[in-house]
Amino acid sequence: MSKDLLFEIGLEEVPARFMRAAIAQLEDRIVKWLDASRIAYGQVQAYATPRRLAIMIQNVAEKQEDVEEEVKGPSRKIALDDSGNWSKAALGFARSQGVQPDQFTFKELNGVEYIYATKSSKGVDTFSVIGEGLLSVLHAMTFPKFMRWASYDFKFVRPIRWIVALFGADVIDLEVTGVKAGNVTRGHRFLGSEVLVSEPSVYVDVLRAQHVIADIQEREQMIVSQIEALASEKNWNIAIKEDLLEEVLFLVETPTVLFGTFDSSFLNIPQEVLITSMREHQRYFPVLDQEGQLLPYFVTVRNGGSDSLDVIAKGNEKVLRARLSDAKFFYEEDQKLEIKDALSKLESIVFQEELGTVGDKVRRIRKIADSLAAKLQVSAETAQSVSRSADICKFDLVTLMVGEFPELQGVMGEDYARKAGEKEEVAKAVFEHYQPRFAGDQSPASLVGAIVSAADKMDTIVGCFSINIIPTGSQDPYALRRQAAGIVQILLDHQLPLTLSDVFSAALEVHAQMNLLKRADAEVRKDLQDFFALRVKKLLSETVRYDVVDAVIASGFDDISAIVPKGEALMKAVLSGDEFKTTVESFNRVGNLAAKASNASVHAELFTEEGERQLFDAWNQTNAAYRDALAKHNAAEALSVASAWKPAITAFFDSVMVMAEDEAVRANRLALLAAIDQDLKGFADFSKLVG
Repeated sequence: MSKDLLFEIGLEEVPARFMRAAIAQLEDRIVKWLDASRIAYGQVQAYATPRRLAIMIQNVAEKQEDVEEEVKGPSRKIALDDSGNWSKAALGFARSQGVQPDQFTFKELNGVEYIYATKSSKGVDTFSVIGEGLLSVLHAMTFPKFMRWASYDFKFVRPIRWIVALFGADVIDLEVTGVKAGNVTRGHRFLGSEVLVSEPSVYVDVLRAQHVIADIQEREQMIVSQIEALASEKNWNIAIKEDLLEEVLFLVETPTVLFGTFDSSFLNIPQEVLITSMREHQRYFPVLDQEGQLLPYFVTVRNGGSDSLDVIAKGNEKVLRARLSDAKFFYEEDQKLEIKDALSKLESIVFQEELGTVGDKVRRIRKIADSLAAKLQVSAETAQSVSRSADICKFDLVTLMVGEFPELQGVMGEDYARKAGEKEEVAKAVFEHYQPRFAGDQSPASLVGAIVSAADKMDTIVGCFSINIIPTGSQDPYALRRQAAGIVQILLDHQLPLTLSDVFSAALEVHAQMNLLKRADAEVRKDLQDFFALRVKKLLSETVRYDVVDAVIASGFDDISAIVPKGEALMKAVLSGDEFKTTVESFNRVGNLAAKASNASVHAELFTEEGERQLFDAWNQTNAAYRDALAKHNAAEALSVASAWKPAITAFFDSVMVMAEDEAVRANRLALLAAIDQDLKGFADFSKLVG
């Protein structure tokens, strides 16, 4: 027999950003408790609104499963004394398992006899234990921030105001912070009222009648479909940003979409400013035309029905007008600030206590960027743009607009630089040097932006590593992992002829010149290698198998532009079938014996067997083409050339005794294998492939 289970925690409004993780955690903890308690159950459904977290589980067994388990004890030799009586060890084992010694059985395991105790446990009624279980779940919940209320020691994300706990139609005995579980829930704060839930199956419909859409997906679909209908009706393009949709979703219980307008004179402000103000301050969805230009409208979601929407719209318009007026003031005031004056203000902003001010950082970025530009041998004009972009890349940090909206750093810098008469590529680079800002973001489009971005990110990483701020676990206060991934992405997307070592050296030299290195150069460089290896592995693992990642990483990852094509080519070959598997086996045979070779070079005059001559010729005639293909990042071609050596390798091992008695002949054969293996290792360590 089974019944449905409903557990609802009624709360004061929970911050939207906490909701998704909170309901997932509640579901996970309840399910794990049921599993641990040997209580069978069916489908699990989670519900959440700003004022409630709820889990409904169908077909929960009314009784725990009976369990019978066999526990291994000491060996017969230890369990019985010389007289054949139970030893103290055996009697202690019996007590610990709650059985009598005469219930022991003997079983052989790996040639040794042991005593075994069979324990039986009868399942109890679910209703008698589930209250305690749910209470333990509540106490185990964790949140980014907790609250305590009244005089209770118990803490939770927000004060608990009601609890619904039903097993079928029966109320579960449960109480926390003076709130006793019952079968009465609460509807919409203003449109609904308290209402009886007679059994779990009616929960969703009961709340719907009280103007609460408990189902998260249903509520989201209502918001999206209403926005799409409005966009179609008005011929608008309403930008639905996922994080904003997620936030709005957990701000409302009954969503109703409406729109308002604002004075078109505000459109003279860059639309990124208006969009940010609407999204961040008001949780509004901006309205664009079909060309992506902002229109003087906004869309918002009301927590309620469709009554008096015109009044709601006017209220929102009034609030937005004040917000946009502030933005307009900030924007106009910022125009009065000259770039040179802004740069001087950077000298009073601390970047990091041991690494100096933002002004110090800008000077380092300039030196690193100049070094990278020189390494790339860019034109004099581009080099000049790199220097100027690096000089002014952070100036907008002191503007009023960025002070109000930090997420607009770079955006405002580009706009203000352009208005100040800077070259277009310089203004663009001020924005681009922050890219990629997050996983999935695009790299800087321009070479100037790419160089300054890499310089900025590498300066931060080297600076932090030099003073022992290295990410551990989840701790990464300076987002060094993201910045390292950004550098890898830039080198890859732009196919820059720079190695990671080049970028490391440029930053390390600058930090050394400024006496900022608190650790030895070699020590920092080693940590950088290990740190970037993980970023490269993560990049490769998005498209290729883990063993393929390990194989190509083992060949070196300094040249980012080469490592990805190698991973893709090798993955394709691995998936091609058994033919390549035998090729890998032949490569590994070469590698196994190559390890025995000295550093001696290959001497063709020492060949005595046709098989070794053929292998030498097959390799010698094409290894230049192989290396050329690798140098040009044509990994598929390089692998094809190397694979063509397989017949000669096979014939060599079939007809030639590598470990010949003649020492010179033996050393020469090993040297040949070592030379081939060295070429192969330049592509990958094929021994790391698992099949």
